[in-house]
Amino acid sequence: MIARPLLSSAFRQAARPAAASKFASRFSYPRISPIAARFLSAETKQAIDKAVASAPVVLFMKGTPETPQCGFSRASIQVLGLQGVDPSKFTAFNVLEDEALRQGIKEYSEWPTIPQLYVDKEFVGGCDIIVSMHQNGELAKLLEEKKVVVAAEE
Repeated sequence: MIARPLLSSAFRQAARPAAASKFASRFSYPRISPIAARFLSAETKQAIDKAVASAPVVLFMKGTPETPQCGFSRASIQVLGLQGVDPSKFTAFNVLEDEALRQGIKEYSEWPTIPQLYVDKEFVGGCDIIVSMHQNGELAKLLEEKKVVVAAEE
């Protein structure tokens, strides 16, 4: 369930980061400056692309789902559990194991905080957005549309 870090090199080459999600764009958080984003290497971007595509639901977090290393990561895992995300359709990456991943994911998403949730390769947002979407029902609707929740028993 937990994927090992895919990244190990430092940032060397310039690459254009992915655009922020339609969900995250509703919130006014400072974005990574375009100058800082230029340090995302092509190798790092490719590794993050692969990680984001590794499962329908991907969470970049501090720690692991079994042992989160920050309250925001813990809250994100709890929300995904409450939503009934199918464990076979979920993977998490521990950004504390790889500094290139920890910095690179922020540049990749143009979002300054961790955890970061991706559903069907689309950036959803950080903990605050995940919790807000959980509370207003948007997250349940999104996860059901993407067919990543455990089917209800009849």
